[in-house]
Amino acid sequence: MTVVAEDGQRREGVSLLDDIVREGARRMLAAALEAEVDAYLAELAGERDERGHRLARSQRDGGQRSIARPGSSYGGT
Repeated sequence: MTVVAEDGQRREGVSLLDDIVREGARRMLAAALEAEVDAYLAELAGERDERGHRLARSQRDGGQRSIARPGSSYGGT
């Protein structure tokens, strides 16, 4: 069987089921990591440094998320 990936490349010897399982695992891992980040940010939501800035903040950029702690290069409050 030949599988044609989203990018158009052919992959020999990879079953459709393998691709489905791999994609499902990738989505489950992404959802679990997202939930962990949300819980972490919720836990620190009320925490502030001596200047009143939040101790942890999140910024989404193009579907990706960055987490910053005090002293990091992320700008914002």
